[in-house]
Amino acid sequence: MTHATARYRTTNPMDRARLLPWTSPDGKPCYLLGGNGTGYVSRLADRVEAEQMNSAADFMAEACDILTGRAWTPGEIHLLAVELNDHLAKVYRVSESRGTRLLQLEGDLDMDDTDDEDSEGDAGGDS
Repeated sequence: MTHATARYRTTNPMDRARLLPWTSPDGKPCYLLGGNGTGYVSRLADRVEAEQMNSAADFMAEACDILTGRAWTPGEIHLLAVELNDHLAKVYRVSESRGTRLLQLEGDLDMDDTDDEDSEGDAGGDS
């Protein structure tokens, strides 16, 4: 059994779960367990993340225009702060999900390197 195989057998499935860019109706995080990142839910999550990032970028430009105009009421500033907070929370969630997936990929690559080193050591044999 390789190190990578042993690792996956003893790892908690939640360690490899993908944080999805939406929450349950009661506000709890949603995760995708298993898969290789190419299934329907993964592709849907990718699209939602892209939409959230684009929406945040668009709103940042709009917020800049509003603030530059300097003709706002306290209510407008409050609404702007609420909207910016909402977009920031979504972008933060996307960054958490992507950061975790990058660390998993890095770990997978490290395990592949370790497996390669182990098999190279065995290839020489006893002469």
